[in-house]
Amino acid sequence: MTQQARAVVCREIGKPVVVETVSVDAPQRGEVMIKLAACGVCHSDLSATNGTIPFPPPVVLGHEGAGEIIAIGEGVTGFAIGDHVVSSFVSMCGKCRYCQTGRPQLCDQAAKAAYTLPDGTNRFKDAAGNPLNIFSGCGVMAEYATLHIDNVVKIDAAVPLDKAALIGCGVMTGVGAAVNTAKVEPGSATVVFGCGGVGLNAIQGCAIAGARIIVAVDTSDAKLEMAKQFGATHTVNPKNEENIVKSLKKLTEGGADYAFECVGLGEIAAQAYGCLRKGGTAVVVGVAGPKDTTTIRTSSLTFEEKTLKGSYFGSARPQQDFPRLIGLYRSGRLKLDELITRTYTIEEAPQAFADLAEGRNARGVILF
Repeated sequence: MTQQARAVVCREIGKPVVVETVSVDAPQRGEVMIKLAACGVCHSDLSATNGTIPFPPPVVLGHEGAGEIIAIGEGVTGFAIGDHVVSSFVSMCGKCRYCQTGRPQLCDQAAKAAYTLPDGTNRFKDAAGNPLNIFSGCGVMAEYATLHIDNVVKIDAAVPLDKAALIGCGVMTGVGAAVNTAKVEPGSATVVFGCGGVGLNAIQGCAIAGARIIVAVDTSDAKLEMAKQFGATHTVNPKNEENIVKSLKKLTEGGADYAFECVGLGEIAAQAYGCLRKGGTAVVVGVAGPKDTTTIRTSSLTFEEKTLKGSYFGSARPQQDFPRLIGLYRSGRLKLDELITRTYTIEEAPQAFADLAEGRNARGVILF
């Protein structure tokens, strides 16, 4: 069974995305075909189009998708036709050292499946029959996609798919940075730099964890207003501050216990580290360019016992964390509906990417 599908493709780095009719081959062993209902337009997709994340074009974009399984390949167990699923952009084999020690987000298999399926092949072809690469083993910014089961998580069918899609990246990455990576403690003081889709979810994660002070930092006053809706207790626009680090230390009563860099700039990572109190932890969540660097005062690591660490995919264990986040949503503790600023048809994908680049959306979602 081969499906014809409209898909969002990056044909050339630095150029607008295009929408093409492609063919999607039937699932092979260990794979499923999904009829997508929704796909979030994530900053990482934009980073693939501008070269910040090096995916070789042509590449079918999309890694934050949700839909229904319509076909199953040989050897697949635990999934059935009709199951509702969310894509996980990190392929997790369950066998490597990282999977076995509880850090599957660092799975060795993921690097091998950066723009293909784990076996090194793809199921997408363009109209001329040429193979197309796929974003992080997914390529779910399309009406149909064939994924390996290591990139798929089954969810409760009662959850709206357009909301569930967001869990596949932005929500997991932001909330997970707070609750999994940093392990924010109740009553703590926190600072979040950047109030885009990931930053708003880091704010949510701090709130869910019981932080007493949550300071949102962004150069957009509109985004700072939005941050209040997601749990920020204070907001700061760096453009209005002579020394942002000093201002944040004062606002957090001596320094933050936890700070999160959700922009992808070394300079801001240094600010996140600088605003910590002694013993504090700064977590770098944003994806910086390959040549970007961060400079910190080395002696502070010793004398102040501060920590600078990274968080990839919110230190996720998707098979456990995705249902957990859905449970928080259904109980009213996690905001998903409010994250969606605008929805688009697939033909409007170029506009969705333009809006993302201009910072107009918390999250844009393509509906199929």
